[in-house]
Parts: sequence; structure tokens; C-alpha cells
Amino acid sequence: MTDPIRLLLADDQALVRGALAALLSLEPDLTVVAEVSRGDEVVPAALRAHPDVALLDVEMPGMDGVAAAAALRAALPDCRVLVVTTFGRPGYLRRAMEAGANGFVVKDTPARQLADAVRRAHAGLRVVDPTLAAETLATGASPLTERETEVLRTARGGGTVAELAATLHLSEGTVRNHLSSAIGKTGARNRADAVRLAETNGWLLG
Repeated sequence: MTDPIRLLLADDQALVRGALAALLSLEPDLTVVAEVSRGDEVVPAALRAHPDVALLDVEMPGMDGVAAAAALRAALPDCRVLVVTTFGRPGYLRRAMEAGANGFVVKDTPARQLADAVRRAHAGLRVVDPTLAAETLATGASPLTERETEVLRTARGGGTVAELAATLHLSEGTVRNHLSSAIGKTGARNRADAVRLAETNGWLLG
């Protein structure tokens, strides 16, 4: 009998992480060897446990799952990465694949399909939710510049232009220009709508 596939789970929600561990451990060829709750704990845990496949959430404290995927690929190139997230956003998928992830699935994937996705990722295959893949192709890459993304990301919490300018160490005029450009590029009605659209498409990760 071949050795079971060794798994690392990274998710900041303990209940979700526990449920994933319990479900995957029911499979005779899968074994969970490490669990972490923060993105910046992924590489240290992987270096200790030597997993074959890491299942990473996207939105975690310390480091997001996409950055953790890139760091893990650099530290342990033989470890496959499967991004498992609640947020099936096209921009997340695109960035995860660019970071070297082998797959991207949403958390409501049935347990049997998730286990199969782990096996396929371990075999070196690409595993992507087909609906999300189609949306990603249709949406395309983010039209926002790095600075426009930073301004919208800061604007998520609300605040006046003056407050945003102070936070970003930019002039108010520069912030207004970036906001105006971002609103135009996203086809939004206003600043809040631009933030919502960029968030929905997964363009504000970071």
C-alpha cells in the first residue's frame, strides 16, 4: 500500500479547519499532518511537517493565501497548493494561479469532490472550478493600476478624501484623481460602487 497523501490545512476559522480535517481524514489515502490559522504560519509549519499538498484559505491574518502559496512554492517546490475559499472571485483565481497554485476550489465543494481535487493536485494536475474558470476568462485581469488598487483598498473602510490622503501620504488631489480613474475603469457609479465591484472581482486582495 502506498503512503497516504500528507496534507497541511490553513484557515483562520477553527470550525471550518476542523471540519475539513475531519472530512479529509475519513479518506484512507489522505492524512492531515499540520493545521495553521494564519498565512504567515504556512511555510514554518510546512518545513516541519513536509506535506504533499497544502490547502490554503485566501483571506487569512498575517499573510493572504495567495502570498502564502507563492512563499510555499519557493520554500518547498514539491508541495502542491490547492486554494480552498469561500470567496470564488475571478481575480483571486487568476492571482492564485500566477502564484503557482495547482488548483482553486470553493468551500462548498462536496467532500468527495474535494478529496478528488486533492488527489489530482497531488498528481500534478490543475484543478479549477469550471464555472469560476469561465468567469475569470470573461472578466479578464484587473484594469486598475497598483496605486488605484491601493486607494480603493484604503477606501473600503470609508473616510473622507482628506483622511484617505493622510493614510496614504498622498495629496487630496492625487487621491481624487485615482478614485475618479478607478470609478471610470470599473464602470462604477461612485466610489462605494467602485470598491464593491473591485471587491467582487477579487482585485483588492493584498
